[in-house]
Amino acid sequence: MMTPELRAKLLAGLKDGSIVPYLGPGVLADVRSVASGAPIPADSDSLIIAMNDGKPMAPKLMYEFPRAAMNVELKRGRSTVTRFLNRTYGETQWTRGAVHDWLQAIRPGYVIDINRDTQLQDSYAGVPHTLVVGIARIGGTDFRYKLYAWDGSAYARVEHIDTTQPILFKPMGTPRPEAVYIASDADYVDFITELMGGFSIPPEVKELRKGKQYLLMGMRLNRDTERMVMADIIWSSAQPAGWVFIPAPTEKEKRYCRKIGLEIIDGDVFDFIGADVAA
Repeated sequence: MMTPELRAKLLAGLKDGSIVPYLGPGVLADVRSVASGAPIPADSDSLIIAMNDGKPMAPKLMYEFPRAAMNVELKRGRSTVTRFLNRTYGETQWTRGAVHDWLQAIRPGYVIDINRDTQLQDSYAGVPHTLVVGIARIGGTDFRYKLYAWDGSAYARVEHIDTTQPILFKPMGTPRPEAVYIASDADYVDFITELMGGFSIPPEVKELRKGKQYLLMGMRLNRDTERMVMADIIWSSAQPAGWVFIPAPTEKEKRYCRKIGLEIIDGDVFDFIGADVAA
C-alpha cells in the first residue's frame, strides 16, 4: 500500500540514486501516435498484433512477443522483424509519455528501460550520458552490449562508461543511434545465457548496482522471459530488492515477488507520479 511515508522514501531514493527506476511497457500507456491517435504498441499482445498487420496470430504465438517474433523471423527473415521495430519506434512520431516527462525532471543517474522506444533517450538529450544497448547473436565479441556516449549532440561508440554521467540501460534495444534489438526467442536465449554468465552487463554497471534497490514501473511479473531478464539485471541488489507497481496482483506474482524480495504496491505508476491517465 502506498503511504505518504513510502512515497517520500521512493522519491528521495530515485533522486539520490539509491533506488533505480526499472521501466516496463506500462509506462507508455498514455503514448499515442501523433498522426492517428493510436496507442503505441508496447506490451506483448499489442506488439504481436501490430507486427501481424493489426490481426492476432495463432494462440500459441500470442503467448509472448519473442515467440511470435521468432515465427516471423523463421518465415520471413530477421530483417522483417527489424523493419517492423524500426517503423514502430524509429519512424513513427509519438506523443510524450507522462512518466518520461516526470523522469526528465528528476533525471536519475541510472535507469533501466526494457522498452524499445526512444523516449528515455529524449529525456536525457540535454545532458551527456552513456547508453548501454543489449545485443544478441553477433559474432566477434564475447559481450552482449554496445556502449555509446552522448555529448549533447551525437552518440559515439565507446569502450568504457563514464560513471560521473547518467547511464541509460536499454537491454532490449533501440532504433537510435543504430537499430539493435533483442526480439525473438533466439535473441533472448542468447542474451539471457550471457546475462547469467555476466557478459551482458558492463563491469562499471556491475559495480554501480551493488546494494541498490529498484522501483519497477509499468511491469507485470507474470512472464517468465521478462522475469529472467529482470532478476539477472538487478542481481546483487539490497534486500529487500525494492518495489513494483502491480494493480490487482495475481497469486503467481505475489509468490514470485516474495521469493525475490520485491514489495508489491497495489496501484499504478500514474497515480504515483500524479498523472491523470486513461490507459
